[in-house]
Amino acid sequence: MTTKTARTEKATIRRGTNLPRMGDFNESVILDAIRRHPTGLSRVELAQATGLSAQTVSNITRRLLDQGVARESGKHNTGSGKPRTLLEIVPTSRYAAGVHLDPAVINCVLVDLLGTVVAQRSQRTPSGGDTDGTVADMAASVGALVAEAGVDTAAVLGLGIAAPGPIDAAAGWVVDPPELRGWGRYPLRDRLSEATGFPALLDKDVTAAVVAERWAGASTDSRNLLFFYLGTGSGMGLVVEDTVLRGVSGNAGEVGGLGAGFSTRTLVDEAIALGALGAEFTVLDPADAQRGLKRLAELAGEGEAQADGIVERLGIRIGRGVCAAATLLDIGTIVFGGPTWQVLADRLLTTIEPMVAQSPFVRATHPTTVLSTTLGENVAAVGAASLVLDRALSAQPRSLLLG
Repeated sequence: MTTKTARTEKATIRRGTNLPRMGDFNESVILDAIRRHPTGLSRVELAQATGLSAQTVSNITRRLLDQGVARESGKHNTGSGKPRTLLEIVPTSRYAAGVHLDPAVINCVLVDLLGTVVAQRSQRTPSGGDTDGTVADMAASVGALVAEAGVDTAAVLGLGIAAPGPIDAAAGWVVDPPELRGWGRYPLRDRLSEATGFPALLDKDVTAAVVAERWAGASTDSRNLLFFYLGTGSGMGLVVEDTVLRGVSGNAGEVGGLGAGFSTRTLVDEAIALGALGAEFTVLDPADAQRGLKRLAELAGEGEAQADGIVERLGIRIGRGVCAAATLLDIGTIVFGGPTWQVLADRLLTTIEPMVAQSPFVRATHPTTVLSTTLGENVAAVGAASLVLDRALSAQPRSLLLG
């Protein structure tokens, strides 16, 4: 069963620990719990939800109030006894910047503590391979966003970077990304951190997109989530049991093996070869492909047979891929997004939704929700910023490991 409306699931809250020297982890547990309940939680409810003692909750919430990260938002009458004071996140207390490097476009955003975009900029990706020059432009855009929003740089937690794979996550390098001529092996994380003055994180664009969805999208309460991303290329971000899957090297999410690989260039090239588009739409660089893609979508929407067949075949490939992945990982929510998805969404959904609904495997034991992201074409940039929020504010169980 599929629907375009997200399922309502019980909010997921990590359990805390009362052991000594766990303050940072427990503070993240409390922050995460408050964030996931926009109507607010009382101290008693926080203790019940997280498993922390009343004293630990009281100490942590006092610190959060003093730091201005949380505030008291009103009273909740339980029907007996004294009304409880509710706590909520102060969105404007902290910010994060995000940059998405795509072969066609560079998107930069500034988001608040809840992942809401407060400023954004976009520019066509330079095609000359001047990596240092491009990084300087990115840094200037980030600085301008912070200044235009009137945000104190001290309130910016850091900078997240989303890039096409492959990446070297540990070193912070992009590694010969397809269709980004001249980038080779480039230390993007450190160069951009130096240029902006902000601590930086680098992740794959598809991973950033799924982090955005679980932080600020329509599926914040989904513990098992598949995000299919369509930009200049395609990929899949995965969350299983509230954990983002990155793989051994941080390069999880490649979909070629599922038959769902895609690029705007090859789609437009196919349309030209079959006569659906004229030679004037020949792709010279990735940004050129967007013009042909939009025209192809228009023709498909008008019922032109060749154009509609091209998009239909793409939908079938993607549908088979997401059904296979959803079955393998027992996923309950499938979300689609990215710049190319925004152009083709209506036509692709008419193909993909029935495939998910009719799959004898996907629907066997539970309903499967199919959605378009609510975060628009900036989803990967929002995801890049959300990487910072997630690292700084979400409970990270790996931080409890010894050694």
